[in-house]
Amino acid sequence: MLADEFIKTGNWLFRWRSYLPLALLVLAVPAVADSTRRYGEHLLNPAWSWLALLVAFSGLAVRVLTVGYVPAGTSGRNTLRQVAATLNATGMYSLVRHPLYLGNFLMWFGLALLPRCWWFTAITVLIFWLYYERIMFAEEGFLLEQFGEPYRQWAARTPAFIPKFANWVKPDLPFSFKSVISREYATFFTIIAIFTGFQAIMGWFSRGVLLPDRSVTTLFVIGLSAYVMIRLIKKNTRLLRAEGR
Repeated sequence: MLADEFIKTGNWLFRWRSYLPLALLVLAVPAVADSTRRYGEHLLNPAWSWLALLVAFSGLAVRVLTVGYVPAGTSGRNTLRQVAATLNATGMYSLVRHPLYLGNFLMWFGLALLPRCWWFTAITVLIFWLYYERIMFAEEGFLLEQFGEPYRQWAARTPAFIPKFANWVKPDLPFSFKSVISREYATFFTIIAIFTGFQAIMGWFSRGVLLPDRSVTTLFVIGLSAYVMIRLIKKNTRLLRAEGR
Protein backbone atom coordinates (compact mmCIF):
# COMPACT_ATOMS: atom_id res chain seq x y z
CA MET A 1 0.00 0.00 0.00
CA LEU A 2 1.04 3.60 -0.47
CA ALA A 3 1.10 4.14 3.31
CA ASP A 4 3.53 1.23 3.72
CA GLU A 5 5.72 2.64 0.96
CA PHE A 6 5.76 6.06 2.66
CA ILE A 7 6.82 4.49 5.94
CA LYS A 8 9.54 2.41 4.28
CA THR A 9 10.87 5.43 2.38
CA GLY A 10 10.61 7.63 5.48
CA ASN A 11 12.64 5.20 7.60
CA TRP A 12 15.34 5.09 4.91
CA LEU A 13 15.44 8.88 4.64
CA PHE A 14 15.51 9.13 8.44
CA ARG A 15 18.83 7.28 8.47
CA TRP A 16 20.36 9.60 5.85
CA ARG A 17 18.72 12.90 6.80
CA SER A 18 22.03 14.47 7.81
CA TYR A 19 23.23 14.36 4.19
CA LEU A 20 20.47 16.56 2.76
CA PRO A 21 22.79 19.61 2.86
CA LEU A 22 25.10 18.02 0.28
CA ALA A 23 22.42 18.17 -2.43
CA LEU A 24 21.74 21.81 -1.64
CA LEU A 25 25.43 22.75 -1.73
CA VAL A 26 25.74 21.27 -5.23
CA LEU A 27 22.83 23.41 -6.41
CA ALA A 28 24.28 26.50 -4.74
CA VAL A 29 26.99 26.94 -7.38
CA PRO A 30 24.68 27.44 -10.38
CA ALA A 31 22.36 29.51 -8.17
CA VAL A 32 25.18 31.91 -7.28
CA ALA A 33 26.28 32.03 -10.93
CA ASP A 34 22.75 32.97 -11.95
CA SER A 35 22.49 35.68 -9.28
CA THR A 36 25.89 37.11 -10.21
CA ARG A 37 24.62 37.92 -13.69
CA ARG A 38 21.83 40.00 -12.13
CA TYR A 39 23.53 41.57 -9.11
CA GLY A 40 27.27 41.55 -9.84
CA GLU A 41 29.27 42.77 -6.84
CA HIS A 42 26.02 43.78 -5.16
CA LEU A 43 25.35 40.05 -4.65
CA LEU A 44 27.43 40.35 -1.47
CA ASN A 45 24.96 42.65 0.25
CA PRO A 46 25.92 42.53 3.97
CA ALA A 47 22.42 43.41 5.18
CA TRP A 48 20.85 40.60 3.12
CA SER A 49 23.50 38.08 4.18
CA TRP A 50 23.13 38.77 7.89
CA LEU A 51 19.33 38.75 7.62
CA ALA A 52 19.49 35.31 6.00
CA LEU A 53 21.81 34.13 8.77
CA LEU A 54 19.37 35.49 11.36
CA VAL A 55 16.56 33.42 9.82
CA ALA A 56 18.81 30.35 9.96
CA PHE A 57 19.63 30.98 13.62
CA SER A 58 15.91 31.33 14.38
CA GLY A 59 15.67 27.69 13.35
CA LEU A 60 18.46 26.83 15.77
CA ALA A 61 16.53 28.72 18.46
CA VAL A 62 13.51 26.48 17.85
CA ARG A 63 15.71 23.42 18.24
CA VAL A 64 17.24 24.84 21.44
CA LEU A 65 13.82 25.49 22.96
CA THR A 66 12.89 21.91 22.08
CA VAL A 67 15.89 19.88 23.23
CA GLY A 68 16.45 22.01 26.33
CA TYR A 69 13.32 20.59 27.96
CA VAL A 70 13.10 16.99 26.75
CA PRO A 71 14.08 13.91 28.78
CA ALA A 72 16.63 11.29 27.77
CA GLY A 73 15.67 8.91 25.00
CA THR A 74 13.74 11.49 22.97
CA SER A 75 14.49 14.11 20.30
CA GLY A 76 17.92 12.62 19.73
CA ARG A 77 20.26 12.38 16.76
CA ASN A 78 19.84 8.65 16.34
CA THR A 79 19.98 7.46 12.75
CA LEU A 80 19.70 3.67 12.81
CA ARG A 81 16.10 3.54 14.04
CA GLN A 82 13.30 5.53 15.61
CA VAL A 83 13.60 5.95 19.38
CA ALA A 84 11.07 7.33 21.87
CA ALA A 85 11.26 6.42 25.54
CA THR A 86 8.37 8.75 26.43
CA LEU A 87 5.78 10.81 24.58
CA ASN A 88 6.72 14.51 24.60
CA ALA A 89 3.56 16.63 24.79
CA THR A 90 4.67 19.79 26.62
CA GLY A 91 6.84 22.78 25.72
CA MET A 92 7.45 23.05 21.99
CA TYR A 93 5.70 19.71 21.53
CA SER A 94 2.48 21.26 22.78
CA LEU A 95 2.64 23.76 19.90
CA VAL A 96 3.68 21.52 17.04
CA ARG A 97 4.25 17.78 16.55
CA HIS A 98 7.62 18.14 14.80
CA PRO A 99 9.43 21.14 16.31
CA LEU A 100 12.91 19.87 15.42
CA TYR A 101 11.97 19.59 11.77
CA LEU A 102 10.39 23.05 11.92
CA GLY A 103 13.73 24.30 13.24
CA ASN A 104 15.55 22.50 10.44
CA PHE A 105 13.27 24.11 7.87
CA LEU A 106 13.97 27.61 9.16
CA MET A 107 17.70 26.90 9.14
CA TRP A 108 17.73 25.70 5.54
CA PHE A 109 15.31 28.39 4.39
CA GLY A 110 17.58 31.06 5.82
CA LEU A 111 20.67 29.61 4.16
CA ALA A 112 18.79 29.15 0.88
CA LEU A 113 18.05 32.89 0.87
CA LEU A 114 21.76 33.76 0.76
CA PRO A 115 22.34 33.44 -3.03
CA ARG A 116 19.34 35.72 -3.70
CA CYS A 117 18.12 33.24 -6.31
CA TRP A 118 14.37 32.56 -6.29
CA TRP A 119 14.53 29.14 -7.94
CA PHE A 120 17.21 27.91 -5.51
CA THR A 121 15.04 28.93 -2.54
CA ALA A 122 11.97 27.31 -4.13
CA ILE A 123 13.85 24.05 -4.84
CA THR A 124 15.22 24.00 -1.29
CA VAL A 125 11.71 24.33 0.16
CA LEU A 126 10.37 21.64 -2.19
CA ILE A 127 13.19 19.19 -1.45
CA PHE A 128 12.80 19.78 2.27
CA TRP A 129 9.07 19.18 2.15
CA LEU A 130 9.28 15.98 0.06
CA TYR A 131 12.17 14.70 2.19
CA TYR A 132 10.79 15.42 5.63
CA GLU A 133 7.15 14.68 4.85
CA ARG A 134 8.03 11.02 4.51
CA ILE A 135 10.23 11.07 7.59
CA MET A 136 7.38 12.61 9.60
CA PHE A 137 4.97 10.02 8.19
CA ALA A 138 7.23 7.17 9.31
CA GLU A 139 7.88 8.78 12.69
CA GLU A 140 4.19 9.26 13.41
CA GLY A 141 3.48 5.64 12.49
CA PHE A 142 6.15 4.54 14.95
CA LEU A 143 4.83 6.77 17.75
CA LEU A 144 1.24 5.61 17.20
CA GLU A 145 2.36 2.01 17.51
CA GLN A 146 4.49 2.85 20.55
CA PHE A 147 1.98 4.92 22.56
CA GLY A 148 -1.42 4.17 21.06
CA GLU A 149 -4.42 6.25 22.12
CA PRO A 150 -2.47 8.90 24.14
CA TYR A 151 -0.50 9.68 21.00
CA ARG A 152 -3.64 9.79 18.87
CA GLN A 153 -5.28 12.29 21.26
CA TRP A 154 -2.18 14.50 21.40
CA ALA A 155 -1.80 14.43 17.60
CA ALA A 156 -5.46 15.36 17.15
CA ARG A 157 -5.02 18.65 19.00
CA THR A 158 -1.44 19.47 17.90
CA PRO A 159 -0.58 20.74 14.38
CA ALA A 160 2.04 18.80 12.44
CA PHE A 161 4.25 21.68 11.30
CA ILE A 162 2.73 25.14 11.83
CA PRO A 163 2.69 26.01 15.57
CA LYS A 164 -0.55 26.75 17.38
CA PHE A 165 0.57 29.04 20.20
CA ALA A 166 -2.75 28.84 22.03
CA ASN A 167 -1.91 25.20 22.84
CA TRP A 168 1.13 26.07 24.99
CA VAL A 169 1.73 23.74 27.94
CA LYS A 170 4.58 24.45 30.34
CA PRO A 171 7.41 21.89 30.04
CA ASP A 172 7.58 19.17 32.67
CA LEU A 173 11.35 19.54 33.11
CA PRO A 174 13.54 22.61 33.72
CA PHE A 175 15.66 23.95 30.87
CA SER A 176 19.05 22.25 30.57
CA PHE A 177 21.90 24.30 29.10
CA LYS A 178 24.14 21.24 29.27
CA SER A 179 21.75 19.23 27.15
CA VAL A 180 21.49 22.02 24.59
CA ILE A 181 25.25 22.50 24.30
CA SER A 182 25.86 18.76 24.11
CA ARG A 183 23.25 18.17 21.43
CA GLU A 184 23.31 21.35 19.35
CA TYR A 185 26.94 22.47 19.16
CA ALA A 186 27.33 20.66 15.83
CA THR A 187 24.19 22.33 14.45
CA PHE A 188 25.56 25.74 15.46
CA PHE A 189 28.82 25.11 13.63
CA THR A 190 27.09 23.62 10.58
CA ILE A 191 25.11 26.83 10.06
CA ILE A 192 28.26 28.95 10.35
CA ALA A 193 30.29 26.64 8.08
CA ILE A 194 27.66 26.64 5.31
CA PHE A 195 27.18 30.40 5.65
CA THR A 196 30.94 30.85 5.24
CA GLY A 197 31.00 28.47 2.27
CA PHE A 198 28.21 30.35 0.55
CA GLN A 199 29.98 33.66 1.16
CA ALA A 200 33.17 32.23 -0.35
CA ILE A 201 31.34 30.98 -3.47
CA MET A 202 29.51 34.29 -3.84
CA GLY A 203 32.77 36.21 -3.46
CA TRP A 204 34.46 34.10 -6.11
CA PHE A 205 31.72 34.62 -8.67
CA SER A 206 31.13 38.32 -8.00
CA ARG A 207 34.65 39.56 -7.23
CA GLY A 208 37.02 36.73 -8.11
CA VAL A 209 38.07 36.46 -4.45
CA LEU A 210 37.41 33.18 -2.62
CA LEU A 211 38.24 34.41 0.88
CA PRO A 212 35.18 35.87 2.71
CA ASP A 213 35.44 39.26 4.39
CA ARG A 214 36.89 39.68 7.88
CA SER A 215 33.59 39.53 9.77
CA VAL A 216 32.59 36.24 8.13
CA THR A 217 36.07 34.76 8.64
CA THR A 218 36.01 35.80 12.31
CA LEU A 219 32.60 34.18 12.77
CA PHE A 220 33.92 30.96 11.23
CA VAL A 221 36.99 30.89 13.47
CA ILE A 222 34.79 31.43 16.55
CA GLY A 223 32.39 28.69 15.43
CA LEU A 224 35.19 26.23 14.68
CA SER A 225 36.94 26.92 17.98
CA ALA A 226 33.69 26.41 19.91
CA TYR A 227 33.01 23.17 18.02
CA VAL A 228 36.45 21.70 18.72
CA MET A 229 36.41 22.76 22.38
CA ILE A 230 32.93 21.38 23.08
CA ARG A 231 33.65 18.16 21.23
CA LEU A 232 36.80 17.58 23.30
CA ILE A 233 34.92 18.34 26.53
CA LYS A 234 32.10 16.00 25.56
CA LYS A 235 34.41 13.12 24.63
CA ASN A 236 36.83 13.40 27.54
CA THR A 237 34.82 14.68 30.51
CA ARG A 238 31.40 14.45 32.11
CA LEU A 239 30.88 18.21 32.33
CA LEU A 240 28.09 18.25 29.75
CA ARG A 241 26.24 15.20 31.01
CA ALA A 242 22.88 16.08 32.57
CA GLU A 243 21.10 13.50 34.69
CA GLY A 244 17.96 12.23 33.00
CA ARG A 245 18.75 14.01 29.75
